[in-house]
Amino acid sequence: MTVEELSCIQSVVRIPRYKQVVDTLAAELRAGRWPVGTRLPTHRELAAREGIALVTATRVYAELEAMGLVTGEQGRGTFVRELPELSGIDQQLMAADVVDLRFNYPAIPGQADLLRNALRELAGSGEVEAFLHYQPHAGRLDDRAAVARHLGRRGLAVDAAQVLIVSGAQHGLASTVMATLRRGDVVAADAVTYPGFKAIAHALGLELAVYSDLDELCRRRPVRAVYTMPTLHNPLGTVLTLAARKRLVATARRHGLLIIEDAAYAYLAPDAPPPVFALAPEITVYVSSLSKSVATGLRVGYVAAAPPVVPAIERVVRATTWHTPGLNVAIARRWLDDGTVDRLEAHKRTDAHMRQSIARDVFAGLPVVGHPSSYFLWLPLGESARADRIAASLARQRISVSTAEEFAVSQAPQALRLALGSIPVPDLRRVLSAVRSAVDDEAHR
Repeated sequence: MTVEELSCIQSVVRIPRYKQVVDTLAAELRAGRWPVGTRLPTHRELAAREGIALVTATRVYAELEAMGLVTGEQGRGTFVRELPELSGIDQQLMAADVVDLRFNYPAIPGQADLLRNALRELAGSGEVEAFLHYQPHAGRLDDRAAVARHLGRRGLAVDAAQVLIVSGAQHGLASTVMATLRRGDVVAADAVTYPGFKAIAHALGLELAVYSDLDELCRRRPVRAVYTMPTLHNPLGTVLTLAARKRLVATARRHGLLIIEDAAYAYLAPDAPPPVFALAPEITVYVSSLSKSVATGLRVGYVAAAPPVVPAIERVVRATTWHTPGLNVAIARRWLDDGTVDRLEAHKRTDAHMRQSIARDVFAGLPVVGHPSSYFLWLPLGESARADRIAASLARQRISVSTAEEFAVSQAPQALRLALGSIPVPDLRRVLSAVRSAVDDEAHR
């Protein structure tokens, strides 16, 4: 519906005045009449322009923000957001000609051949018929044992019975939350965190509470769990020190918290301190997968938990996916056992380090944040810069980037998160240079 058509309808239908203002502004925003990043009139200016009360103007902006069309920043004003349907957040909607700096699906040359060989070997084995039938909800015990051995190489001493095989880390996180928490529970999280966990929390009615001092937060709020990425945080790429991990464990024990440890990118930092699970196995659930270290399409993840927690998570697996597809698990099992996973992880660490070096060179002089072997980096922007305006400018160049808003639990800082693992290396410097130019242009506005 155009703005003009909406105006005609409002003239003949009795719609509350504030709602008319909301609908008109929403239509203008969706039509692109206000460029992304534009600062809208103040509440007082809007009230005077539309002939409404100041409190009504505040209500108008609150509704537009709830609709995802604008964002309000204390002390700065209300700004036009990039429309969600234009942001490319859904991987399936990413056009073929768009350069993707939002999602990581790192691949090493020759992985397709590895898959062909694995399928050929499985086709000639005696396992084929088994793939046509249900598997145990948590996975076959020998497959779980293979994962346990893999985790042992990461510093986790777990029995096969403590391991559950799931359909990727996202499924593992959701299953853990569904098994251990209830709607309304408070979960402590970093100020910027993995968007997939934010989505789980929203869908299941959890409250995410930002903390800088976990002990202080627990004294103020009835916190039930803490979500953490101690080894290679997404999106910051940080690695918690051993001392920080011990403090986290001590606080969690003191307040009776569950620790949900997300280790999806931990393979990129092999010299990190021991996993939190190794320090507190009785209160920690460890979640990871082979999606980043092997292939995103394989969808094989794993959860390690204390024995009393395993049955509850297994019941959720049963209720959600019944089991992880046996064919996927069989491929993963072979690659775990024959060293393929270890070799791919080592190769990808080298690849990520090279890409990160290119990025640091391109963004020299800017305050980039990230691990030297990470597939992503965090780029804070100047105080007056607008991340959504930069993203919109790059989108017109067919380059898709993430702003901090996707990762922020509360107020989003002005920053970009750039995924480095999905672009051919020969193209990476050129694409990142385009991002640098957009950032520099914004700084000189």
